[in-house]
Amino acid sequence: MLTKAAICVMLLIGALVSVPVSAQPASQSQDPTTKPRKVKDEPKKAFKQWLVEVEPILTQAEKDAWPKLQTDEEREQFIATIWHNRDPDPDTEENEFRDQYFERLAYVNEHFASGTPGYKTDRGRVYLRFGKPDDVESHPAGGPYQRESWEGGGSTSTYPFARWFYRNLPGRAGATVEFVDPTGTGEYRLARNPFEKEAMLTVSGTSTMNGRSQADLLQAANGWGNPFSSRAEDGPFDWMELRKILDSPPPAPKGNDPFATGVHTPRIEDNALDFEVSFGFFRLDDNRVITTVTVQTDNRDLSFHDSGGVQVASVNIFGRIINVVGRRVGFFEDVVSTTATPEELISAKQRKAAYQKTVVLSAGNYKADLLVRDTKSGATGFRQIGFKVPRFGVELSASSLILASVLQQTSDVSSQFRIGDNKVIPNLARSYHRGSPVGVYMQVYNATIDQTTLKPSVDVEYVLLKDGQEIGKQIEDWHGNSDMGQRLTLARLLDSRSLNPGEYSIEVRVRDHVSGQKLIQSAKFTIVP
Repeated sequence: MLTKAAICVMLLIGALVSVPVSAQPASQSQDPTTKPRKVKDEPKKAFKQWLVEVEPILTQAEKDAWPKLQTDEEREQFIATIWHNRDPDPDTEENEFRDQYFERLAYVNEHFASGTPGYKTDRGRVYLRFGKPDDVESHPAGGPYQRESWEGGGSTSTYPFARWFYRNLPGRAGATVEFVDPTGTGEYRLARNPFEKEAMLTVSGTSTMNGRSQADLLQAANGWGNPFSSRAEDGPFDWMELRKILDSPPPAPKGNDPFATGVHTPRIEDNALDFEVSFGFFRLDDNRVITTVTVQTDNRDLSFHDSGGVQVASVNIFGRIINVVGRRVGFFEDVVSTTATPEELISAKQRKAAYQKTVVLSAGNYKADLLVRDTKSGATGFRQIGFKVPRFGVELSASSLILASVLQQTSDVSSQFRIGDNKVIPNLARSYHRGSPVGVYMQVYNATIDQTTLKPSVDVEYVLLKDGQEIGKQIEDWHGNSDMGQRLTLARLLDSRSLNPGEYSIEVRVRDHVSGQKLIQSAKFTIVP
């Protein structure tokens, strides 16, 4: 999925389309009765109802985005995004947050309605945002009341009121919320102070409390908090802060997702860590594609520290893959370390560290969220990258062309960079020191079988170019078996000792002699001294 904020932006951009208008000669004035009316399609009643019912948990940005949506399709996508952004576990079919919210909605409409739907009342909005309070003190009839000591003590008479206590609210540990029904209609309103519930406040001689006159109480009832209390939570600014919390949408649940920081884009520290990313695609079968995600960092950007006489740098790598409907289809988390002796540290910092994760995906469009954090310094890097997994049909086709820093055969099935029978470590920077071999790896699919030899008949040329001109060519000396032409593996190390520093490109040209089909894959690289 695109970021939650990015999906909303895309919806808005998609909604801003221009409408062509027929040109009129300057000398003619158009009859206003013949002008087309500018009519904006009104959303269906169900959409309007959804908006008012869910409004208590929407951010201001989400509320502002809604009127700009033009079609019901955009509104449906917007609603899906709203719930996805708040899903504590996107890997499951259920959305626990959404289900819980509609349970709360049913409850408040049943218990807090008072000529006004329950979700529009103060109690209903607080309940929808923060759920059932941990403790409830209810005075549904009002009447005689003995003030608490922190309210000043003494006896009085009150309107119907209720106190809700929450052990934990966002930004507040332990909060008492008071609601008062001064009209007797059943609509309880959030109180600004503990004196709003006093029914005898304006009746002469009946509202005094210990050591305080009626004038003092009347003045206090027009402000925030309780000026007569020594408790910190009764100060006017604390009451105003609590009211701000109660009037704000709750943060989205984070669950165990390291990317989740609410309904906005992930928060990244100012201490940034740079890294590179590449994707490789290799056919697994008719419906599935092996997708490699490679992350590479510069060792000089990592924080090495002494550990038992060895210099060690470690990073946490988190990855999340999301499909076009916003469902998470892959997640990984690993700790990657690189080590060096004190004598090797200077040269080790000139090298790069690579990590690779392999996932199996179907053809289609995806988004990858990648986060890399240095465990010592806390430096963090984040990337959101869209990518497309190709569909390998029945025609001649090829995998990604990988330029590798390491390319060798391996029998180690646990090798992180293993593709087939080869260990292939991509060189994401595509920069090679002169004399270092340039690894070239690719797979060819669906070569036609020669019915005479019962083998594919394929020519492969490795063509080296500089400034668009061919400067060298090698012909593939074919070895190995093929799965009836379904997969042919090309793996070659190119000698760079004769190459001067500069930019080059490599073209792998494949020709199927049986079907006559051709394909070319190319990549650029740089030779440095």
